[in-house]
Amino acid sequence: MSNTIPKRNEVPAKDKWDLSSIFKDLNEWEDALKEIPALTKKVVEYKGKLGTSKENLLSALKALEAAELKLETVYHYVSLQHEADEDDSSATERYGKAMMAYTDLQSEISFFDPELQAIDETVLRKWIEEPEFADYKIYIEKNLYFKKYILSEKEERILSLQSQSAQTADTVFSVLTNVDINKTFGTVKLEDGSDLQLTQSTFSVFMHSQDRKVRETAYKQFYKKFEENQNTIAALYAGSVNQDVFSMRARGYNSSLEASLYGNKVPVSVYTNLIECIHKNLPTLHEYYSIRKKALGVDELRHYDVYVPLVKSVETHTTFEEAVEICRNALAPLGKEYTDTFCDGILNGWTDRYENVGKRSGAFSSGCYIGKPYILLNYKENNIRDLFTLAHEGGHSMHSWYSVQNNPFMCYEYTIFEAEVASTFNEELVFEYLLKTAKDNEMKKYLLAMRADDILATLHRQTMFAEFELKTHEMVENGTPLTAENLRKTYRDLLELYFGPEMHFEENSDMEGLRIPHFYTAFYVYKYATGISAALALAHRVVNGGEKEREDYFKFLKSGGSRYPIESLKVAGVNMESTEPVQAACDEFASIVKQLKEIL
Repeated sequence: MSNTIPKRNEVPAKDKWDLSSIFKDLNEWEDALKEIPALTKKVVEYKGKLGTSKENLLSALKALEAAELKLETVYHYVSLQHEADEDDSSATERYGKAMMAYTDLQSEISFFDPELQAIDETVLRKWIEEPEFADYKIYIEKNLYFKKYILSEKEERILSLQSQSAQTADTVFSVLTNVDINKTFGTVKLEDGSDLQLTQSTFSVFMHSQDRKVRETAYKQFYKKFEENQNTIAALYAGSVNQDVFSMRARGYNSSLEASLYGNKVPVSVYTNLIECIHKNLPTLHEYYSIRKKALGVDELRHYDVYVPLVKSVETHTTFEEAVEICRNALAPLGKEYTDTFCDGILNGWTDRYENVGKRSGAFSSGCYIGKPYILLNYKENNIRDLFTLAHEGGHSMHSWYSVQNNPFMCYEYTIFEAEVASTFNEELVFEYLLKTAKDNEMKKYLLAMRADDILATLHRQTMFAEFELKTHEMVENGTPLTAENLRKTYRDLLELYFGPEMHFEENSDMEGLRIPHFYTAFYVYKYATGISAALALAHRVVNGGEKEREDYFKFLKSGGSRYPIESLKVAGVNMESTEPVQAACDEFASIVKQLKEIL
């Protein structure tokens, strides 16, 4: 692989996503942006008239749909350009214009929800049973579910006007860490003597190095830069939490957690039960770290020792095209339509494959109603985990594809709670396929060790992150301001609890808690843990079942936003209100740990 990170304009077209399924070019985007005020005006024409007749309500809903669809498309196009190169000032300017358009629209239509909910509910429910309301019935029913937390028209307008500034902490954190700090890490010498630039994306490459000195150097170099900016980053995260608490209190929720879960109809007990269940199973996690310490042959297990593959003799190199074909074979239990759509899309324009200067770190899938379900990657051929990332993000994109195909615009979006099921389901099938086709015992050992790490990262680590988010929000809700000092102490306490007595941390290891971008979307990460629990259960059900089990899973993929997540997962065959799926995932992890103990 190249040791030089290319600029965006140096990346070949075949390695970048093709955004022409949204807009052909920037001129078409500019034209669409200019249409939004007129579309907004059409919605506003129905102000004060929603409840006068079902005809007016239907026309108003159609006007709202047209405006929001146009806005979604306009925003989606430039947000992808912005994420691909945050160094591009013109892309940043267009992104700003889209955000302003979003704020203006939300401000102008802030009357809609309060006025809709002011309609006599008996009358409204009678209207939406009419066939012409079919595309809007679910939207209205979900709107009514929020009724007790919707404020007056004036209050809703004030909140909507604040929506853009509410993103400031997230925006600044992203620019600070992905652009400004990301340029300052320097280089680290690899095992072969060559220098590789240290970035947020290449950090994982160093952490997977078999050379402990490489890992240590990269780790200390990395966190030193974050520590130099700790007060700024802590202030940004405090601002994000304060924004969450403000919104919660403005609407009258009991807590930020309740405010976050309410919209998906997820009981708070699902969140707290997850943490409690993982706590009960921490001894197995601690045993795993003890096994890792012995396998690595180190006197003290350090934080930079937890990601390196345990089986040293197995090296992997998987080209992007090879990774796609592995996914095709692994996902075969889902049928030809699924695998053909998945592979053709990823190879032909859905995916932005490799790292470039200014590109957001990590990976994501992002789809809208018009256009393809795009995937951003920072794919590395010598990191097999990136194969699993491809399968994971592809699961999101296929979920989006089925949702768009089977639902009207006003109820096509599924929740993140459900999304992490579809993505982790794919990872499980890829693991089972690779384990079954492994050519020797060393590869099987490698895969088992890697799978233990993957379950750990998704189940245990994300629960730790979720617990940190809960604690920080409770601190602010109880009147304790967030500072770099108490944030670091809170995170260090959790590090010591989850990693157990074998782990020795550096003085700045707790800076990890201040570099995680998901924390700026509060109470998001727990869904990875519930997602893998549901996914493991469903993958076992589909692979070992028949046509009914597969069709149940596709009913889930096709649900979009037509059901609440707990309900849609029940349709698929798993009940997340119970702790059984989480405990079953812990049991699977324990089984793998037992096998590792025997073979290592």
